[in-house]
Amino acid sequence: MRLLVLGGTSFVGRALVADALRAGAEVTLFGRGRTGPELFPGVPRRIGDRDTGDYTALRKGRWDAVADVSGYVPRHVGQAMDALGDRVGRYLFVSSQAVYVRTGVAAGADEDTPRRPPVRDTEELTEETYGPLEVACEDDVFARYGARATVVRPGKVVGPHDAQDAVTYWLRRAARGGRVALPGRPEQPVQVIDARDLARLMVRLLTDGRPGAFHAVGPAEPTTLAGLIHTCARVAGSAVDLVPAPADPAAPLPLVRPGPQ
Repeated sequence: MRLLVLGGTSFVGRALVADALRAGAEVTLFGRGRTGPELFPGVPRRIGDRDTGDYTALRKGRWDAVADVSGYVPRHVGQAMDALGDRVGRYLFVSSQAVYVRTGVAAGADEDTPRRPPVRDTEELTEETYGPLEVACEDDVFARYGARATVVRPGKVVGPHDAQDAVTYWLRRAARGGRVALPGRPEQPVQVIDARDLARLMVRLLTDGRPGAFHAVGPAEPTTLAGLIHTCARVAGSAVDLVPAPADPAAPLPLVRPGPQ
């Protein structure tokens, strides 16, 4: 499989490239060349910039599939699709669970769960706009590629090279042990997925040519915020005493952050 990865050197993209290479794919990277230039020696790189709209490097070449892990607003996705046209077989877009409506969703909801209304009049990524912007990106990919479009909607992604402090904060705090102030509800259900598992799923979807939208969440067994923190403490060889604390109702939940994964 000839695979073009838009991004590919930071967290999810990095895990995807590593897994694709292990699976024998011929990978090409597209990005600014500033993050991880030492990674994946020998892998061809096309230099461009999504923010300035410079996709000139993609005007030539053909690929069996493209994996877009760097598009977060419709302009990014639209310009990439315009540059690639029909010279790619399948377009896989990494979206987010943030596309779904926030209320009235029952446990076990599937990919047909109602999504939030799309937003196209801003490029500012906030708690309120991130999901609707992803909805607009999804719609554009499906409209352009139809049965050749694949959308993956991860939950909270964790694992090696995670630059965010959402889960890693709780890992470090649990390792110290003792009394831990916990904003929010200890019984709050949480779902996380390791970036390496997410990468394996995406490579499989591309290899099999699977169209449509797919959840990417875990673990297989239900867990809660308190359960996750206790598990972190147990693995670290410590013990914690969780102390519920009042949470700012305007703040995101402890494991939720807007913006790129």
